[in-house]
Amino acid sequence: MSYLNIDAQAQNTYDAIVIGSGISGGWAAKELTGKGLRTLVLERGRDVRHVTDYPTTNKQPWEFEHRNQLKQEVREANPIISKCYAFYEGTEQFFVKDAEHPYVQDKPFDWIRGYQVGGKSLMWARQTQRWSDFDFEGPARDGFAVDWPIRYADIAPWYSYVERFAGITGNKDGLATLPDGEFLPPHEWNCVEKHFQQKVAAKYKDRHVIMGRAAHLTQPQPIHFQQGRAQCQHRTICERGCPFGGYFSSNSSTIPWAAKTGKMTLRPHSVVHSIIYDEKKGRATGVRVIDANTKQMQEFYARIIFLNAAALNSNLVLLNSTSHRFPNGLGNDSGILGKYVAFHNYRAGISGEYDGNLDSTTDGRRPNSPYIPRFRNVLKQETNFLRGYASGFSAGRMSRSDQSGVGADLKESLLNPKLGGWYVGSHMMGETIPKETNYLALDPTLKDPFGIPQLKISIAYDDNDDKMVKDYQEQLTEMFTEAGFKNIRVRDSHAAPGLDIHEMGGVRMGKDPKTSMLNKWNQLHAVKNVFVTDGASMTSTSTQNPSLTYMALTARAADYAVKAMKKGLV
Repeated sequence: MSYLNIDAQAQNTYDAIVIGSGISGGWAAKELTGKGLRTLVLERGRDVRHVTDYPTTNKQPWEFEHRNQLKQEVREANPIISKCYAFYEGTEQFFVKDAEHPYVQDKPFDWIRGYQVGGKSLMWARQTQRWSDFDFEGPARDGFAVDWPIRYADIAPWYSYVERFAGITGNKDGLATLPDGEFLPPHEWNCVEKHFQQKVAAKYKDRHVIMGRAAHLTQPQPIHFQQGRAQCQHRTICERGCPFGGYFSSNSSTIPWAAKTGKMTLRPHSVVHSIIYDEKKGRATGVRVIDANTKQMQEFYARIIFLNAAALNSNLVLLNSTSHRFPNGLGNDSGILGKYVAFHNYRAGISGEYDGNLDSTTDGRRPNSPYIPRFRNVLKQETNFLRGYASGFSAGRMSRSDQSGVGADLKESLLNPKLGGWYVGSHMMGETIPKETNYLALDPTLKDPFGIPQLKISIAYDDNDDKMVKDYQEQLTEMFTEAGFKNIRVRDSHAAPGLDIHEMGGVRMGKDPKTSMLNKWNQLHAVKNVFVTDGASMTSTSTQNPSLTYMALTARAADYAVKAMKKGLV
């Protein structure tokens, strides 16, 4: 029997294991296989292959049984996921239903997940901004969280590296708060958006309205054609999966690229239970996996492990990875694992109307919109709240069709709707402060369907967030008024955290092992061959969308890990 066990272990041994196949996991797979490592990619959900597994991507509205609306019974059975803007009949197959992976809401939290190869990279909003030193230096300036162990100069070349491969559209704006990148041509403005940009520029020296930066191929380059991807068609049904590969996803880009090396083994239906720690060797040796179909436990082994299960699940895996050496979770000598979790505050919005430019309207669709970078508390603390917020902005022509007719009359009405004035709108994306009171823990009694402890989530807004919402409403109202917009209405949804789908922290980076989990290479201080490069690793959240930073951190960490492995340092 011992010989059989040795043979089985050899068959299950790889150079590297990647846990998760979403945005950061896909990049880890691409980089590690590209550097010659035999890499096992573990995904808890089913396989989803580019093009062939996008069942609704070419469906017309009338081809959906319920006209692309959710059935009432689906809504009632899924009160959490039904709150997500991207969850509808055409995308149901890509979202985790409420009963599939239960969790404990110590405080209200809407956890939005996608368990399949590609993870949430299939359904993400594709906004990709770089961070600046104002973001990396934030914690050191105001004393909340801990100082980042890196600065913009450390990650800038890796931003460029991933931007060129993923394909990012944008404009060279020359802003210190939002560094320029390696951009494909930007999306176009409409006349009212341009009007707003000009009015803001004339009134404020520190406020800017720019075209958003997004992971869309407006002008594919040779590297994108090599991936089998084509130009974005502006269909704006991206969350169904794009058969053109017009936007970046693991499914259309990094996972197939890794597969072409012949070095990747992709194993879907693999629910990671924990990371195995060898007390004698003082290192992690592998991963325990529960087969989602058979419920049988299996072990896989590797020299290095990349944990990319998405922020909350990466915390869950580490918390559940206990041993005599680490009774409170793998690498948790500091006791901060699962703590200092933060997110983005999307509660606030503003809308209005504009009576100008009535001789113009929009034509076609656009999977992107203008963006207002952070302008509060940048150079100094100037408000009664810490940090700041960014904002989206868009404008469109109001229209109304008479749908009472049939045949030619109905067709004519639909093709030539009655046009009203312009509507304008903005949403806030505020930076929340990582606090010890915002934490994750394992429930001591409740288990999920695989016998793994359920995750207890205790995360909430605070007074700083409320003050930020108020300031956003005041400042955007002033800016809308300056642009001549009317019927201005502000809103605060008071929604629970979670619907931003930007949870970060719990396994944060830092300089001191006493106050952080990871070093500047995203490497566990206490377990040198384990790397965490998804949202769990973030020390603070900034106001920018985080996915581009996950990509860059992953590519950087993989480069370091392989070099260190060859030197025998991990």
